[in-house]
Amino acid sequence: MHFRDILSHLNYRDACKLLGPQGEVLLRMGGKWDIDPYEQVSLDTGRFVLKLGEATVIIEDDPSSSRQLRSICSSCPGICEHIGAAFSLILEEKVALGLAAPPEEDTPLESLDERELTDRALQERARRAQEERMSLKASDAVTPWTDYTVTSHVSGKTYRVALRGPEHGQSFCSCPDFKINTLGTCKHILFALETVKNRFPREIFETPYEQQEIGVHIRYAEEIELRLLLPKDLEGDVSAVVEPLRDQLISDLPDLIHRIQKIEKLGYPVTVYPDAEEYINTLLVQQRLKRKMAEIRRDPKSHLLRKNLLKVELLPYQLDGIAFAAGVGRAVLADDMGLGKTIQGIGVAYLLSMEIGISRVLVICPASVKSQWRFEIERTSDLSYQMVLGTAEERASQYASEVFFTICNYEQVLRDINTIETVRWDLIILDEGQRIKNWEAKTTQTVKSLRSRYALVLSGTPLENRLGELYSVVQFIDAHRLGPAFRFFHRHNVVDERGKLVGYKNLDDLRRRLEGLLLRRTRSMVMKELPQRSTEIRRIPPTQEQADVDASHRRVISTILAKKYLTEMDLLRLQKALLICRMAADSTFLVDKQPPGYSSKLEELDSLLQELLQEEDRKIVLFSEWTTMLDLIESLVRKQGIEYVRLQGSVPQKKRYCLIQAFQANQACKLFMTTNAGATGLNLQAADTVINVDLPWNPAVLEQRISRVHRMGQKRPVQVYLLVTEQTLEESLLNTLSAKRELALAALDSGSEVDELSISGSMEELKRRLEVLLGAEPEAPLDESLKRQAEREVVLRERKESIARAGGQLLGAAFSFIGELFAREEGAVGDGDKNAQRYMDLLSECLEKKEDGSLEMTIRFPDDSALKALAKSISAIAAHAGGE
Repeated sequence: MHFRDILSHLNYRDACKLLGPQGEVLLRMGGKWDIDPYEQVSLDTGRFVLKLGEATVIIEDDPSSSRQLRSICSSCPGICEHIGAAFSLILEEKVALGLAAPPEEDTPLESLDERELTDRALQERARRAQEERMSLKASDAVTPWTDYTVTSHVSGKTYRVALRGPEHGQSFCSCPDFKINTLGTCKHILFALETVKNRFPREIFETPYEQQEIGVHIRYAEEIELRLLLPKDLEGDVSAVVEPLRDQLISDLPDLIHRIQKIEKLGYPVTVYPDAEEYINTLLVQQRLKRKMAEIRRDPKSHLLRKNLLKVELLPYQLDGIAFAAGVGRAVLADDMGLGKTIQGIGVAYLLSMEIGISRVLVICPASVKSQWRFEIERTSDLSYQMVLGTAEERASQYASEVFFTICNYEQVLRDINTIETVRWDLIILDEGQRIKNWEAKTTQTVKSLRSRYALVLSGTPLENRLGELYSVVQFIDAHRLGPAFRFFHRHNVVDERGKLVGYKNLDDLRRRLEGLLLRRTRSMVMKELPQRSTEIRRIPPTQEQADVDASHRRVISTILAKKYLTEMDLLRLQKALLICRMAADSTFLVDKQPPGYSSKLEELDSLLQELLQEEDRKIVLFSEWTTMLDLIESLVRKQGIEYVRLQGSVPQKKRYCLIQAFQANQACKLFMTTNAGATGLNLQAADTVINVDLPWNPAVLEQRISRVHRMGQKRPVQVYLLVTEQTLEESLLNTLSAKRELALAALDSGSEVDELSISGSMEELKRRLEVLLGAEPEAPLDESLKRQAEREVVLRERKESIARAGGQLLGAAFSFIGELFAREEGAVGDGDKNAQRYMDLLSECLEKKEDGSLEMTIRFPDDSALKALAKSISAIAAHAGGE
């Protein structure tokens, strides 16, 4: 690889490896140097030279080394801070060094019209067809218009391509992109056409394909369309049967089957292509199922299956959800947290086994939830199950076994995909389905490659931040429902003139497309028996040390955000600075590990726990993002003598179940302390209080925490506490919670009337949001008690101002009078008692009586003339006293 190419592709991890065990430290130290890349650096085809004071750093091409680079410092014998500075500069300033081009500023997709949008999508696929390595094999080498296999050497996958002509829409490919992109072509077809064009003479290539036999195929347009392929000339009897369907969308499946049978009796073969055959069979079964499920949904409260389907009685909305998912066949169940999605998933599987005989169900869930699935299957059914555990060889045999439920976690799918995809699964259930929200992630791509006739996604939060997350989840269920990604985002994104995402539109259309596929019930709709939930925000002033840490790292964030382009190093520093701000809001010990650790939040928590645990039956679940914070809290808890259990990510799955049982069953165990590892898959209804020691970035995680307690089976009111350190980045996080929730409701709730929503996105939007976090005042309402206190302070201050002004005026006048008094002859003095009473009355208006009965007087002189009068009077008094 060329030297400049090596530097261009250098990333943070590579640089750390080149610098050795202290790589991260050296990069941080090197980043402190102020370097001008134009003045201090020279770069040619094989050498990078940096002048750094007395030191000169040289980085050279080294073909003899596996690392391909050699570093030398003129001032130091080995790898040093100067070399760290050189690598830090390369990572940060690739654009300035000519190692990378600025980001291309293409016209945003959302700003294109329909024709331009389609053209760009076609150009992208044409580019891939040219650049990616693929190979082609023909089933008939005599004609270009035949079937081929195309193998991608990038992915290793092989697809069937049926070439039927050079125009878009004439050919077919079995790849996923062709089936959903609505373009009528894909990179495999374009590659095949270009290759075949070079193999055959022009006159042969330009000879149109002629359909030789009757076929049934699927046309992948905006909607999936079942159609007939017909030869031009057919005999009269056959023609009479099929001509009414020529170039027509076929929706009447019984009629189509009847016509195919008549054609075959007349001696003409009919080819039903594999995807069309699967589509027809699925539709026929689903139509029958849908009729049965509709009958259940008409009155789920009175239906016998409420008591008979599983070993436990279902609530009406749960049976309704089961019937909905079974009737659709592939569905998203997006109920709020705590409404019993697991039991509904088990019910769907059991109902499908009763109705159509499914026998193999794969449950994919977070590792923390596997034991919960086992427990629920045992409790509600007699179906067989297994939890995938052990070595790779042991796991492979488990997938192949004839067990009804096979329970694995997302990480195992990544490791075992080659084994899993060889099994013919009847139903795949994704629990916490938001795990596939990032459609570019490896986990998402792997899970989406799995095939099953029936599928169910369980997620209380299929949409957390962006519509793209919902798109990714829905694609697993039905890749065609929302269309290709470029059309989906064009239809729903709103951007400004620079292409920055600022909102969403056509949400009515989105809800319409999701009807019949996604079912969502909120607590307010189905949980009348759920006890009241109340939330109290406790704002806590930071210590000076906490405030200093927060302020210094906000300055770092502001500096980074001021840059036009963000490098990999910038993003790493940004991430670290944000993390430190959030940790410092808990305790400075989380940042520097230096005792004693300053934390006003720990003091507040200590008082709160003492206050709550005075109640005999109080049981608390406490969440914190960080295990170190739990360590600090644990010290407080031990001092108070509270019996507790603690859960974090490192706790093995088997032990987690024991911890939950200890908390639920032991009345003396008052506290369940956990990181976010306890935010999913746990049922902790024995508690009635949730304390969030800190706020997560994502409001869905906050809701997941609370839903461990506030869920089905809870009998008592639930109190939620949010501990927030004032005047820090953490306080600003409160603003994001309601905005993200609004998006989820707008897109998911069928009763919503919101058709447009203003938000923003992209890297520029990341900057904007962080800038708001750095400077915006929180919008969350202040506690009423604080409001009343502030109002009292205002009134009191105004009263003191009035007293001070009155006192100044009074004393100014009084001392002026006294000065004049002592200047007169002694016999000229007026009635002393009368004057004394007069000034006593005036003085009383200037006094404030304290709680101990003492009097306090504050005076304010209107100007320096009063001060002069005071000085003159004191002088006269002193002179008079001296004369006596």
